[in-house]
Amino acid sequence: MMAALPERSFMELSGAARGPRRRAREIVFSPPGTARAPRTPAPGAARLGDSAGGFCYRESAQLVSATRNRFIHWSTAGDTVELVEESLDVNLLNNAVRLRIQNCLLLPGGIHLCEVQNHLVLLIVTNQTVHRLVLPHPARMYRSELITESQMQSVFTDIGKVNFRDPSSYHMIPNIPGLASNSTASAAWLSSDGEALFALPSASGGIFILRLPPHDVHGMVSVVELKQSSVMQRLLTGWMPTAIRGDYGPSDLPISLSVHCLEHDAFLFALCQDHKLRMWSYKDQTCLMVADLLEFMPVNKDVRLAAGTGHRLRLAFSQSLGLYLGVYMHAPKRGQFCVFQLVSTENNRYSLDHISSLFASQETLVDFTLTSAEIWALWHDEENQSIVKYINFEQNVAGQWNQVYTQPLPEEEVTIRDDQDPRETYLEYLFMPGRFTNAAVLKALQIFSRGTERILDLSWDELRKEVTLAVENELQGSVTEYEFSQEEFRQLQVEFWSKFYACCLQYQEALSRPLALHLNPYTNMVCLLKKGFLSFLVPCCLVDHLYLLPEEHLLTEDECAIFDDLEVSRDVVCLVQCLRLIGESVSMEMALVMEMACSRLQPPEKAAEQILEDLIASDTENVVEDIHSKLQEIRNPIQAIGMLIREMDYETEIEMERVQPLNVRMNLSQLYGSGTAVNVVCQGVCKISAIRFLICRDLLILQQLLLRLGDAMILGGGQLFQSQQDLLHRTSPLLLSYYVIRWASQCLASDVPVDTLESNLQHLSVLELTDTTSLTPHKLVSSPQTVVELFFQEVARKLIISHFFSQPNASLTETSLNWPHLITTVIADLLPLLWPSNPGFLFPECLMGSCQYTQLQEYIRLLQPWCHVNVGSCRFMMGRCYLVMGEGHKVKILAPSTDRTLCC
Repeated sequence: MMAALPERSFMELSGAARGPRRRAREIVFSPPGTARAPRTPAPGAARLGDSAGGFCYRESAQLVSATRNRFIHWSTAGDTVELVEESLDVNLLNNAVRLRIQNCLLLPGGIHLCEVQNHLVLLIVTNQTVHRLVLPHPARMYRSELITESQMQSVFTDIGKVNFRDPSSYHMIPNIPGLASNSTASAAWLSSDGEALFALPSASGGIFILRLPPHDVHGMVSVVELKQSSVMQRLLTGWMPTAIRGDYGPSDLPISLSVHCLEHDAFLFALCQDHKLRMWSYKDQTCLMVADLLEFMPVNKDVRLAAGTGHRLRLAFSQSLGLYLGVYMHAPKRGQFCVFQLVSTENNRYSLDHISSLFASQETLVDFTLTSAEIWALWHDEENQSIVKYINFEQNVAGQWNQVYTQPLPEEEVTIRDDQDPRETYLEYLFMPGRFTNAAVLKALQIFSRGTERILDLSWDELRKEVTLAVENELQGSVTEYEFSQEEFRQLQVEFWSKFYACCLQYQEALSRPLALHLNPYTNMVCLLKKGFLSFLVPCCLVDHLYLLPEEHLLTEDECAIFDDLEVSRDVVCLVQCLRLIGESVSMEMALVMEMACSRLQPPEKAAEQILEDLIASDTENVVEDIHSKLQEIRNPIQAIGMLIREMDYETEIEMERVQPLNVRMNLSQLYGSGTAVNVVCQGVCKISAIRFLICRDLLILQQLLLRLGDAMILGGGQLFQSQQDLLHRTSPLLLSYYVIRWASQCLASDVPVDTLESNLQHLSVLELTDTTSLTPHKLVSSPQTVVELFFQEVARKLIISHFFSQPNASLTETSLNWPHLITTVIADLLPLLWPSNPGFLFPECLMGSCQYTQLQEYIRLLQPWCHVNVGSCRFMMGRCYLVMGEGHKVKILAPSTDRTLCC
């Protein structure tokens, strides 16, 4: 068995829906008095870029909670903020709102959400105003903590009833002498008395606090300035503040503000241009600490004299460990993260305990987030590509960042084979699940059609038809000659479809640009907040982690106990390195050989042999020699291959049926039941099956190479040929299993009317197929589903969740949902239910019960030549498909017993 590594890479799974774009309600508010010229931002800051952020409920990790698996995220652009409430358990209604505050610019990081017992309070900071909006708390909207509905109202449902012009809801930022006009930093929080407090930087290095009375109390708005002159020198850690020296200057300007709320006080932290971190007590209005952060990084004179405009500050609080501060110190061409723990000493003194310093080479940091153990960071490299990594700053003494494999953009060009129709190929590529978002295709259609009216709310099928019509109209409009050769018309088709495809790619790239990271400290869920949607980061399975990891990082893995036996671990690492060498050398044409072999039901071993011959023939960089050299390092290649195959094989006896108490079943009935969660889980299955397909393909090629090299080259004995033949026969069905699962993960389910579903289920019940009782007739409405998503939603999810929480003595009230562990377990438990050679037959039964007969026929066709499990059931279902599809004459080719059963 593989041993768990302390850290491993993550992969990104998109949360974008395939249905019509979420309709956000538009609310436009023009605050009185904002018609005047706006407060001028700093040079360069006038272009306030798009920003994003997120909020998570305190009890989002509790299994018995109205806020379980719920969170809010937002994005800002100019004067507009769009807020969306998400749930992984239920589909939230009216969950998106787009608020436009005219004549104002939203400050980056100027959106804050605060949770109190009965309300959520939304605090907004613009360059001219501050706003407070009071929303109902989910626990108040749903008195019972037991949520059994599949749909619920969002906290934004009644936001249209809020009086934005009420004096308690907003206030103009006064023209205060000393208020910094060249900083976009801000912070906001609620006091224990319900006051809304907004922190803005002072030009002299202090902080102005704008205080609004509680929303249900009439009172005056007041402004307090926290000044450095209130510092007592004896409280410092050896540095004298500029206020005591009397030399104020713009170098003191706060560029990043954060607040940590206490029961009756709040600590404000300001990271300033002079590279110093200052800490204030709001209650006492005193500066409690000043720390020179340059003492924790290697600097030269140029760095010390330059203004630290690129520094960032983040806080993380742990009940057991206290308050952590994460600081990103920016320097040209490099950056450094410093992690500190706030230490309280006697007489109200505070200091920083330096925990770790970590270096990063990426130049442009977009965002980072901090926990009490990890840093997650998002960069843009020199080519403007997004890079996400994380590191455990306490355990990782080598300073090695862990990889996050972000979703790549679709290929820049679509290859059209001679035997393919350009229109159908492009349509298949554009509408392949997980490739393009609905919004990107919709925007491209708007531009391509040159329409003046906005095209809204098209379903996936409607969008496909409109795209086809738009491109065909453009093509026909360009034709000036009456006669074309078939080849000329084909070239015209490719030209116009590639033009539309390029437009889609442009918008997909814009919508996919990450703006921020969102981390839920209660569930450890990490999300990427993008311009057009959000995505989720999930841990890679160990096999995939080893295969995807770059070689320079993989070299360190042999120091870890991947298996209990260190020698076997090193053999497997070397084996995976061989597979990576093969995978990097396989061209698109070679890869197509294996794809076509699987599709046409040809033996994968023969395809692997052909690919190997092509590799050897085109080997100009001595890849085969490198592979041979790496093979020499493997002590026992047969054992290593066998271990790798064993880790990828999901053939098992599935025992998931366990009876649980009613309250347990009800609490679990909606867990991971929302469209977002279903999409993410099944994307995980699709991603794993795609990676494992490549691993098995490369493994087959390597095995063919081993057969060519012969016994003496590797082991010096006579066992290799027979052992390799056995391994080939184990690897081939493994590859085909992943091929089928990948196909099912990308195959869209047909939309079936409810009455047809009901009639189908009644017919099946007459045939006494008792397993179909788990299906409930419903119409696919929100967005097109893949057949794997349909199966997970209808059958598999409840089985998996019930099995996961069926451990004895597990108290639901004490259960905390850990996202990385739970999502990995759910995906790993779904794969055996989809595994073709397992005795369980739930997946095809679900397809038949849901009237997915076309898909079921293709599924059985792909299994026929090699899968020898459930053969009788497959024949029965194929006969049923023939009858339903009006091809009853084909039933005769099946066994007579099957024919008689179907005619009953």
